[in-house]
Amino acid sequence: MSSSFSPSPLDVSLRPGAPPMLQVPPTGDAPGWADANRQALYGIVAEHGSVLVRGLGLSDANTVGSVFQRIGRGLMAEREAFAARQVYSEGVYSSAKWPSNQPMCMHNELSYTLDVPSLMLFACLTAPTEGGATGVADSPTVLDALPAELAARFEREGWLLARNYNDDIGASYADAFGTDNRAAVENYCRANAIEFEWQPEGGLRTWQRRKAVVQHPITGRRCWFNQIAFLNEWTLDPEVREFLVDVYGEDGLPFNTRFGNGDPIGDDIVQLLNGVYDANTAREPWQAGDLMLVDNIRSAHSREAFSGPREVLVAMAAPVRMTDTPQTPR
Repeated sequence: MSSSFSPSPLDVSLRPGAPPMLQVPPTGDAPGWADANRQALYGIVAEHGSVLVRGLGLSDANTVGSVFQRIGRGLMAEREAFAARQVYSEGVYSSAKWPSNQPMCMHNELSYTLDVPSLMLFACLTAPTEGGATGVADSPTVLDALPAELAARFEREGWLLARNYNDDIGASYADAFGTDNRAAVENYCRANAIEFEWQPEGGLRTWQRRKAVVQHPITGRRCWFNQIAFLNEWTLDPEVREFLVDVYGEDGLPFNTRFGNGDPIGDDIVQLLNGVYDANTAREPWQAGDLMLVDNIRSAHSREAFSGPREVLVAMAAPVRMTDTPQTPR
């Protein structure tokens, strides 16, 4: 996103416990409205971290894709995905496939990559009958709310993500890296500070160490920026975790997180992190036609459990290169 903003002429509603909301009258030309108000929307997101736009009446994937393109001015292709998505058009995806009865806890999208989207775009075509909100949490506030000693350790050591790619569960390496060519996968890993090891049965195991606290590229504020809790084994449903450990072993889980020095992260820490997120979550139930913009570094986001059909489209934009990433210890 641009680093220079003008004050927004749009009237934003601020309510406790809910994301900032912008109510707009139906225009009949949502892409045109998005194009005309792009800078104002960026200004709102820069000031508040997110905004929910209601009233545009987004009703089909083509219109949503056009709105996303007008706002994002170039959408990112997802790499290193941890779950499957439907591709609607270039850079426009479904929400990650995740059991509807299990929440996706707070995280900053692709915070384990080096090219990170600084802007997330969401659009709701079908709202669930119950639940399913995309919650947001202010990353600097979450950081300040964490125990100082724990936050300092993560800031000092970073966090370690271990992944196992196979054809049985989770994303295959072909899905995650966009190719089944081993040489291309290896080149990507080397260029992105990822250690890798091919398994005898043809799967791939990787390790990557990333920062847990980063400075916002525009404001300079320190932000709790990671997926430590979300991709940890203790966030999995207990029965699912037990089954996966029985079948694949503790080192064979599709993904898991550790402290940056390789020490395990216990269930108590994961529960603490999720508790701090929960205490600082703002949420608003989706309505069909809604649009939402989220500063991916300033704000973490989640997806609550839901019932009924839910169709929320996603795009990632405005990449920021995360530099000075240390090599992964093993």
